[in-house]
Amino acid sequence: MSASKDSRSYGSGARILSIGIASTGLLTFAFFSIASHVLGEEAAKRVDVLWSVMFVIISVIYRPIEQLLSRTIAERRARGHAEHAVRVPIAIQAGFALVFLIVALALKDELVNHVFDRYTVLYWVLVVGTLAYAASYFARGWLAGHEYFALFGGLVLVESLSRLCFALAVLLGITHGQTAVVLGIAAAPFVSLVVVPAAFARRNEAYPPKHRGAPEIEELDAALAGPGTEGLEEAIVADELSLARGSGFALAVSGVMLSEQTLLNAAVLTVDATSVNRALAGIVFNVLLIARAPLQLFQAIQTSLLPHLTGLETTAGHAAFAHAIRITVLAIAAFAGAVALGLLAIGPFVMSHLFGQSFDYNRFGLALIGLGMGMHLTSGALNQAVLARDQARTAAICWAVAAVVFVAWMLTPLVSEELLRTEIGYLGATSLLALMLSTVYRRGTMRPQTASIERAIAR
Repeated sequence: MSASKDSRSYGSGARILSIGIASTGLLTFAFFSIASHVLGEEAAKRVDVLWSVMFVIISVIYRPIEQLLSRTIAERRARGHAEHAVRVPIAIQAGFALVFLIVALALKDELVNHVFDRYTVLYWVLVVGTLAYAASYFARGWLAGHEYFALFGGLVLVESLSRLCFALAVLLGITHGQTAVVLGIAAAPFVSLVVVPAAFARRNEAYPPKHRGAPEIEELDAALAGPGTEGLEEAIVADELSLARGSGFALAVSGVMLSEQTLLNAAVLTVDATSVNRALAGIVFNVLLIARAPLQLFQAIQTSLLPHLTGLETTAGHAAFAHAIRITVLAIAAFAGAVALGLLAIGPFVMSHLFGQSFDYNRFGLALIGLGMGMHLTSGALNQAVLARDQARTAAICWAVAAVVFVAWMLTPLVSEELLRTEIGYLGATSLLALMLSTVYRRGTMRPQTASIERAIAR
């Protein structure tokens, strides 16, 4: 496949997925807006905390498998493989889910009494919802690796729609209360799996069972039988995903995800723990939704970017790889600049009316969040480039440094007003992160395994 055709396919897939995830971001924003209106400030804050805790956990233990599947399947497809072993990712995913369940059961009393204000139903929503997302995120990785972006977008859209329906039911008076709202958080990942049968049907049409031996693989098998091909054979064997290699990648990406969730949630948790104003943590959460909504949209770009970059690194080389990153970063810069200007102009008015809370938002602080969101998105694009080159461990170190700096800043009262401290700290931490990842990206080289295969083929 030519580089130009790859670029067109990537662009089309990213646009399709962006529509689905853009809608998802808006629907998620609507869910919290409605919850804020139909529940009191205290109950709305508990919903915010539940969401924050759940998605810290989900991102840390499940998104690494999504990334692992996406990258592995895309790399093998770029080399002509039609079959992709998923036993290792399934084993890792199941292990992560089991560890979560054991820890959650052991900490039940602590979570119920000190995190969820003695509301046991919130604890069970956390447990059931988190376990259900294991299947949802595995499906996302499989869909992304096969570049079934329309179905990926459908999955996340169905998820957000089903969650929103529970909040709407309360708004319309069909049901009422905090429990009715949060049950949507647990139900959504189950409902989202309705797209999976369509994905398997599409794959069976593209690869009928009797034709799943790709011609490229048959040629390689024949070549391996000839003299002087020992290096090629060793390289291809090394390319197979082992438990050790898959676990190493997943653990490193878990570190990335934990650090990213720290940037998005640490402020909510630290303010909730230290502020005398019980509702301020909810205000901080609402402000960080300015970053969360575009970040959710950018998952479309990230999801399509990783398999695209992995394929480019395997087939097209550095120039096409660098071009894809450059275009993505320029688009992010334009978007972030527009958001920051919009927040300066009408940010306080929009925030007050969206969440129905009487709070004096600082327009300059909101603009700082908009700029920080741009640096966060830029870091996400650079992170995918680093992961495509199999430098997950280095990426994890960069994210961890930024997260530690942000938490330290939030615990240091150099800025007495906690919301402004959050806004300044978020921009500073994401700027530091983008700088570090940019340095790693510029110094990056082709993955050793890819280079060894290409050298062996060139013999």
